[in-house]
Amino acid sequence: MPDAPSHSTFARTLAPGRRDRFRLGQRSTSAQEDSFRITRRAVWSWALFDLANTIFSINIISLQFSLWVVQDQGAKDSFYMIANSISMGLIFISASFLGALSDQTPRRLPLLIATTLGCCSLTAMLGLGGLYTSLGIFILANFLFQAGLIFYDTLLPSVSTRENQGWVSGLGLGVGYIGSMIGIAIGLTVLHFNPDGRVWVFRLTALAFFIFALPCFLFVRERPRPDSHGFTLNALKAAIPKVKEAVATARQSPDIKRFLISHLLYADAANTMIASLGIYATKQIGFTDQEVQFVLLIGIVTAIGGALFTGRLVDTMGPKRALLRVLCAWIVLAFIIAAIGIWELPKELFWFVAVLAGLTLGGTWSADRPFIFRLSKPNEIGQIYGLYAMVGRFASMLGPLVWSLIVDGLGYGRPVAIMALGGFIVFALIVLLPVDDTPRNDPEPPPTAAPAPATAPA
Repeated sequence: MPDAPSHSTFARTLAPGRRDRFRLGQRSTSAQEDSFRITRRAVWSWALFDLANTIFSINIISLQFSLWVVQDQGAKDSFYMIANSISMGLIFISASFLGALSDQTPRRLPLLIATTLGCCSLTAMLGLGGLYTSLGIFILANFLFQAGLIFYDTLLPSVSTRENQGWVSGLGLGVGYIGSMIGIAIGLTVLHFNPDGRVWVFRLTALAFFIFALPCFLFVRERPRPDSHGFTLNALKAAIPKVKEAVATARQSPDIKRFLISHLLYADAANTMIASLGIYATKQIGFTDQEVQFVLLIGIVTAIGGALFTGRLVDTMGPKRALLRVLCAWIVLAFIIAAIGIWELPKELFWFVAVLAGLTLGGTWSADRPFIFRLSKPNEIGQIYGLYAMVGRFASMLGPLVWSLIVDGLGYGRPVAIMALGGFIVFALIVLLPVDDTPRNDPEPPPTAAPAPATAPA
């Protein structure tokens, strides 16, 4: 890459003194991409969508809708769990096809806009028509939300270069965790003034999701893909064989196959460990409900730092080495959590657990997302990412089953379940070691020096 100065204001803002690594303001030598330029506004707009979808995730998937089902409607826990499992099962089945479809269309952004608008509209309707109607609406809304994540994540190469992909990914995740705080604030504010107003939390969540997603719709530009089929029936027809092709590619590529297996193991363990922290802190450690809320808040704040820090590590040493370090931190975390429960260590140590859990959680996805793009050729990003998403959804279904089997089925207790999850991460690390994260192809043609524009990009 020629030693030419970068003209990107994003580079000057986020990486002072290291502009050579952020060549976002330069033009490509490709005829089709002659006018393509990544701007700071596009990067921040992309990151804001992470904030927007996290508001939905915290309020609808994790907190307020499940409470509406169980507390406000008096239904059993299984009503919400089954509805959530159905929606996750639908995305598990269709993830590979959706990823392949995104490769066949000229742009992914219209697909993201369609799924987001559908999700927001359905979210605003939650609470209407009674319990069963709302559960059906939730299944569709969550399906569209999960589908949108596939289209959103595959936009990363359009707002980053290989040299800063880790940082941009970490930025999105870091900003996304702020969405958790906004979502919690919406719920607390509405319920403070109207304890029976949980339906209004759904309305405001839909509105906030839409508002914070707008900049991504308006300002993110995608790299041209002239070999696409357009938004036609041909794109749907072409996507079907691409699913089989993606599976064949994963089977024939030891690196992709190993990464997906490793991803299944550590995603299963990480998601389950985080989901069970509240139960573990109250039932095993003896924390109060209020203390658990502070644990959650500390975890969210430190996850922002973990995402940004690990993003820098990805750009410095590559996604594999960064992810291996994060997995080592997960193993240490699992040992500490289990040790506190087994040996009844002072419960004050659990505050350190909250900090380390946040750092590792943010760091995991900051390294994980660029990793799969390193292993994918530019024309296969969508279909390979669809497999990645499918494996992740399977992990989200498998983890709770493992926890339930160990704690309730076998009666071994929560510390043993945590140790088992730590063992999953050990195996994930071993599987990941031989993977070569050298980029398969340049995600873009190497840029050449260009005359400085009259004004810096917005």
